[in-house]
Amino acid sequence: MIRWSVPQEHVGLATIDRPESRNALNAELCDELRGHLEQSHGLRAIVITGEGVAFCAGADIMRRAQDTGGLEHGGADTFRPAFELVLDAIVDHPAPVIAAVNGAALGAGMQLAVACDLRVVAPTAKIGIPAAKLGVLLSAPNIARLAVLMGQGAARDILLTGRVITVDEARERGFAQRVSDDALATALEVAADIAMLAPLSVQGHKHALNLVAAATALDAAVVAEIGALEAAAFSSADRQEGLAAFGEKRPPNFRGE
Repeated sequence: MIRWSVPQEHVGLATIDRPESRNALNAELCDELRGHLEQSHGLRAIVITGEGVAFCAGADIMRRAQDTGGLEHGGADTFRPAFELVLDAIVDHPAPVIAAVNGAALGAGMQLAVACDLRVVAPTAKIGIPAAKLGVLLSAPNIARLAVLMGQGAARDILLTGRVITVDEARERGFAQRVSDDALATALEVAADIAMLAPLSVQGHKHALNLVAAATALDAAVVAEIGALEAAAFSSADRQEGLAAFGEKRPPNFRGE
């Protein structure tokens, strides 16, 4: 579930409350979070965090495997459409959205944090997108957001190696704006400071920065080409092998097919 509260005036707090799964996301959680965001446009700042020791360890892989026909081809992915919509809701929200990265932010968890305007990160957090270890490919908007935020070099390092980066690297490369032993408390302090500022100025700057980012957006042909790559990876035997290996807790044996 998503725990929603307004802990201080003009500030909303969304907590991904699924600690038994390290706050892994599924379609229902994405829809629930999006609903809270869409109903909170009157607030001046939003904080998103995770319950327990993780921010968000990614998508619920086993649920996605079930949705797509278990470890066989077929079925439809309910997660990706819902995930893309909630990321759009974060980007389009008029108020700044702050990620309090209290622990692991992996895969979809890192993508969720990247979509936010600011990130406060705990020094022990693990950050990365191990998509290549599962045989999946990010969508065009998520690749673009990562490259815009962290630069081509860091984005290539993260996506092409699948490795987990340190918090020091994350700060040097623009992912972390603050590092704090208590990421949530610091994020709420930042949100409270923002809430005291002129709303039209803050919201105007967020919208203007979104327009600047959009000025370098991919055109329709490039988005379609990346979409074709994404679909090919989704339907590949390697993706099925990645899911099987994850479920069986063994290294995958990818064949490039």
